[in-house]
Amino acid sequence: MNLTWRRIVLSLSPIWAVLTSLLLGAGLIIAAGANPITAYYAIFMGAFSDIWGINSTLLKTIPLMFAGVAVALAFKGGYFNIGIGGQIFLGGIGAALAGLYLKGLPPVLHIFLAFLAGFITGGVWSLVPGYLKAARGVNEIITCIFMHFIAYYFLEYMASGPLMELGAPAPMSPEIAKSAQLPIIIPNTDVHLGLIFAMALAVILQVVFKKTTIGYQITATGLNPTACRYAGMNTVRNIIILSFVSGGLAGMAGASEIMGLKHRLFGSMPFLYGLEAIAIVFLAKTNPIGVMIGSLFLGALRSGAEMMQRSIGVPTDLARAIEGFVILFVAISIALPQWRPDWFKERIDSEKIN
Repeated sequence: MNLTWRRIVLSLSPIWAVLTSLLLGAGLIIAAGANPITAYYAIFMGAFSDIWGINSTLLKTIPLMFAGVAVALAFKGGYFNIGIGGQIFLGGIGAALAGLYLKGLPPVLHIFLAFLAGFITGGVWSLVPGYLKAARGVNEIITCIFMHFIAYYFLEYMASGPLMELGAPAPMSPEIAKSAQLPIIIPNTDVHLGLIFAMALAVILQVVFKKTTIGYQITATGLNPTACRYAGMNTVRNIIILSFVSGGLAGMAGASEIMGLKHRLFGSMPFLYGLEAIAIVFLAKTNPIGVMIGSLFLGALRSGAEMMQRSIGVPTDLARAIEGFVILFVAISIALPQWRPDWFKERIDSEKIN
């Protein structure tokens, strides 16, 4: 495949991945006995037609954007942080502790400290797989998975034990202080300041990748850590720092949920934000601005799917299937330029010679 064709395929991969996913999703809708045009119209109207749809879409977009930026940063540096879900849980716990036990602070300072607590707890949680990968060569995918489940059960313990509100009907903490709650930025909605923070982080990360030596080192480490070591870069230190910052950004996703929407710690927080963030980063190809767009797309898909289920009876799980198709076809688009039809023949001939 020539260089021009490869560039065209790679540059258009998010577009055709989404279109192909929607086409296959249409087939599933037909199999469910509904009209795909009607279904997709219901999704769009449910996500954007009124203030309630926009409210639902943006509230789902905010944690996805925080988590997507965290994953994009890690993946760019060659650190496959798939433990985002656990780091979100720890970030929520950190923000809840700051919101509950720091008293008498002005709102600006209290919000800053609560976000900082979420950042630190999420970052520290991510340091374990980051250190094991950088210093001991342990596969971070395995350790991230284990850390995720430990974080989930720790969240349940905190919400049903030390932080549980007396007399609460379910595992939950008391409401955090008003000074730690994020202000609403769109009247008559629940859309909070976390949206601005998430967008600002995406823009800052884009500038870091494109304009700074730190961004260059992150990208270079992800592309070829061996060459970076020979060039004098401390790749062990870089990966450890990268894991901490990535986990901290994921922790801010949990903090924004506690501070902006729920206002208390619950024994269950959404499992899928971490998995969906990975889908967004695949779709955006680790581009932070693309993460913003991808987060809005998946947020709208999830929000509109609820309207689709109510209006024509197609289950919301169909939206999950479309997300899976998006990941599949983006992965295919990445692998396609490397595909060589004669590879199998060369491999067989090589084995015969040996």
